[in-house]
Amino acid sequence: MVDIRLKVFRSVAQNLSFTKASQELYISQPAISKHIQELEAEYHVRLFDRLGNRISLTHAGQLLLDHCQRIFSDYQHLDFEMNALRKKYSGEIRIGASTTISQYVMPEILADFVQQYPQTSISVLSGNSRDIEAALQGGKIDIGMVEGIIRQPQLKYSAFMKDELVAIVSAENVLVDKDEITISELQDTPLVLREHGSGTLDVVENALQNKGLSLSDMKIVMYLGSTESIKGFIAHSNSMGIVSVRSVSKALLNGEFKVIEIKGLKMEREFCFVEKRGESSGMQTVFKKFITSGYRL
Repeated sequence: MVDIRLKVFRSVAQNLSFTKASQELYISQPAISKHIQELEAEYHVRLFDRLGNRISLTHAGQLLLDHCQRIFSDYQHLDFEMNALRKKYSGEIRIGASTTISQYVMPEILADFVQQYPQTSISVLSGNSRDIEAALQGGKIDIGMVEGIIRQPQLKYSAFMKDELVAIVSAENVLVDKDEITISELQDTPLVLREHGSGTLDVVENALQNKGLSLSDMKIVMYLGSTESIKGFIAHSNSMGIVSVRSVSKALLNGEFKVIEIKGLKMEREFCFVEKRGESSGMQTVFKKFITSGYRL
């Protein structure tokens, strides 16, 4: 029901790329350009400034994007409420999930959700917590799921699951015979951590700060962009990694890694939904309720 030209415009505006919009919508690039030209001709305005291979929104383009966001939000509400009259819950929901959640929590949840609500169209964007918050603010997703402890004041957070970070070493590590080390010993241990902007690193930094320490006091070998990269690196080195316990449960049972307790250092957190304040579509509510009723720990 929504004008296809508005869908095309929103995709180009959010990606600031005709090529990415073409890939996202499975529409040829000439067709993308044609739809944009039709909108510009209809409103007698230029929607994008073109600087070489880069584009940016004009004032008119930003105005149209703001209206597009409201139109698509209203359409989601309409679609949901009309179908709900027949007890048929359907619609589109665009989810953003931080890396740990998308890899180790979401697959089972999504499989069960789709089975219960087969008429729902779902897309999932993955990135670190800062990426997900930025995507939400930019209108690329409807709801986010993040793992950090830093809060953006313009966004709304609600916890749905508890998690704990643990220090792990490989079965070949020189520390494997130890069950616990002190914070002083931790400072002399080579560490591999998640990248800046990740919720995992936020929690590690906060735990250290509570002990009067910072990352600069640690012996950090490198920062890596995923938990799987950390696991792969420490499997072949004498380094220690700090990751979600959910990411290594099977490997711990198989004896590939061992958890080393750090005396006096607790690294607990909650996975949270993050939404724009005052905004919540019908399918967002259904999705949140599905998780909190069936997956809360």
